[in-house]
Amino acid sequence: MKRYAIGIDYGTESGRALLADLATGEEVASHVTPYPHGVIDEALPGGRRLGPDWALQHPDDYVEVLRRSVPEVLRMAGVSPDEVIGVGIDFTACTMMPLDKSGTPLCLREQWRDEPHAWVKLWKHHAAQDEADRINEIARERGEAFLPRYGGKLSSEWMLAKIWQILNEAPHIYEQTDLFIEAADWIVMQMTGELVRSSCAAGYKALWHKRSGFPSADFFRALDPRLEDLAQTKLRGPIAPLGARAGRLTGEMAAITGLNAGTAVAVGVIDAHAMVPASGVVTPGKLVMAMGTSTCHLLLSDREVHAEGICGVVEDGIVAGCYGYEAGQSAVGDIFAWYVEQAVPQYVKDKAQREGIGVHEWLERQAAKYRPGESGLLALDWWNGNRSVLMDANVSGLLLGCTLQTKPEEIYRALLEATAFGTRRIIEAFADSGVEISELYACGGLPQKNRLLMQIYADVTGREIKIADSVQTAALGAAMFGAVAAGSAAGGYDSIVEAADHMARVRKETFKPIPAHTEVYEQLYREYVALHDYFGRGGNDVMKRLKAIRAGLNG
Repeated sequence: MKRYAIGIDYGTESGRALLADLATGEEVASHVTPYPHGVIDEALPGGRRLGPDWALQHPDDYVEVLRRSVPEVLRMAGVSPDEVIGVGIDFTACTMMPLDKSGTPLCLREQWRDEPHAWVKLWKHHAAQDEADRINEIARERGEAFLPRYGGKLSSEWMLAKIWQILNEAPHIYEQTDLFIEAADWIVMQMTGELVRSSCAAGYKALWHKRSGFPSADFFRALDPRLEDLAQTKLRGPIAPLGARAGRLTGEMAAITGLNAGTAVAVGVIDAHAMVPASGVVTPGKLVMAMGTSTCHLLLSDREVHAEGICGVVEDGIVAGCYGYEAGQSAVGDIFAWYVEQAVPQYVKDKAQREGIGVHEWLERQAAKYRPGESGLLALDWWNGNRSVLMDANVSGLLLGCTLQTKPEEIYRALLEATAFGTRRIIEAFADSGVEISELYACGGLPQKNRLLMQIYADVTGREIKIADSVQTAALGAAMFGAVAAGSAAGGYDSIVEAADHMARVRKETFKPIPAHTEVYEQLYREYVALHDYFGRGGNDVMKRLKAIRAGLNG
């Protein structure tokens, strides 16, 4: 009998189930469920308006993925549930929610559905920047040992800033909350009936450390006396490593998914982190760029160092026995999507339609006709703030050099180049701190769709880039962790390294830097860094002043 695992990948706009063959990693069937409520960033379903930088979701959208996509992959493949030995979950992070004592998200209770702070805060919810700034200030003043592990600055995307925003703006919601939980851990709890927190999410997003646990009660009290017992109360629960079995599928969830009750369910993993072993990377020195709406830069090392702007370094955070480093750009594909949806002129859309291709593809074809530097444009990739290395959600995008002759495809290329420059800045931050990077890998949706983008990345970084063979790298990684949770006795694997040996694949084709392009990009990158430091390190805070003016006008 063949053996399979299912990986369920929860992204920003949709969730996907992937059925994978355990012997070969073959992706037998997949199905996508768009979230019915999408990203809630303007108004709650009941109509209440949201402020700037909010990004929420509806928790039932996550269950809908289980209802629709899991049964569908079984049907499409003609696979019996008896052949599926494990399920793994990956999720965006920090995507968090407040639960009541029954484990129900507060927003699903009638009395709280019109309260913004009762809803799921998506990873890109940036309205807690004031709290993040204060956390960083107090942690620096106190010399907190955890701060250097996060590059010296915590993000507004992380768990603590979001919790403190709830306490500051809606203390009644904080009081009604029994648990604050990552969405990954909540969906695992729905599937198994067990509260088990992921060491991956806790380590990278909630300041938990394998050896010392959460920060001290003294630190939480220094932030706010009401937070003193946060770790022991609202962040309580066992924390398990990646590949561990969180529990087994309940009878109720078996009926919903079509799987057998008792099927092993793995501890949740952050989506980008699942892509590392799915790209075949299980040893130090290989940087994996998980590229989608945003990009996470993930690196394994045999030692811990503290680098500026690195989002986190966690022991065993991705692969057991290695320190896992994370950095990232909080918008990449989102920038390109914004441009196409909001700024591309109608004639471009008409031409793409006449040629029978998408707008992105049309722009890519036209942009590829330009040489580096030919447009005279330069951009900063901060349309959704800067995660690394500045860790500042209050900076914004910049496009420089436009003239009356500037074409849409030139702007599109400048935006592609900006994200490549941002990645190079992150690579240099690692190198400056003594963390070796010997190879670059790319995975996720963007490398599969945009060849020009990957060539630009190779040219800007001056490095060869290898591409993961899977289009659904996160879901494949989640399935691999599901196989590990089942274990070899059930036909799975006993480690993620063993699973990667059998299931991960990389394409033969790579992207190599073109020397003539690299030479020009060296000049453009120097200008990028000058703009980066001028607008991002206090030379000119106009971006923050503009945001402050907007916030004042919006009350």
